[in-house]
Amino acid sequence: MNDKLKKIRLLLLDVDGVLTDGKIIYTDRGEEIKCFDVRDGHGLKLLMRAGIEVALVTGRESKVVEHRAHDLGITSVYQKVWDKGEILHLILQEKGLSEDAIAFVGDDLIDLPLLERVGFSATVADGVDEVKQRVDYISPHRGGERAVREICELILKAQGKWDEITKRYFLAENPR
Repeated sequence: MNDKLKKIRLLLLDVDGVLTDGKIIYTDRGEEIKCFDVRDGHGLKLLMRAGIEVALVTGRESKVVEHRAHDLGITSVYQKVWDKGEILHLILQEKGLSEDAIAFVGDDLIDLPLLERVGFSATVADGVDEVKQRVDYISPHRGGERAVREICELILKAQGKWDEITKRYFLAENPR
């Protein structure tokens, strides 16, 4: 698994069921509400600071996804994607990457065409069985509950970037 993670230059993520728990809440006015985990977001920021791009791909279209992407500084967002295998070709062209330089985290059947083509594939603990049978890694965390953070850390540690990217959070040695 580490050999695959060392090659990753782009983390591609499904949204519903991966960055969220998959639940969609509507207000009386028809506004959509989704819940994102702040630690997942911080993991993505760490990844981007280490020079690894992040992109989102989702079958739905949602202003909430646009807001979350903007908040995190993610500029590549693909919404209303019905054929996720086909979008990979576009991403490869746009980014100038090969399939083995891309990691993808998905959780449902629509994600299989992409999961089966990338260099590293992962799912969340509550991903569907058909996905779990075909990925390189299954997170012990459920979607929207730090699975993305864990995968970000796996990539950074495999690439030897974890210590460098996190050193700013530790106080200088200061004996008490």
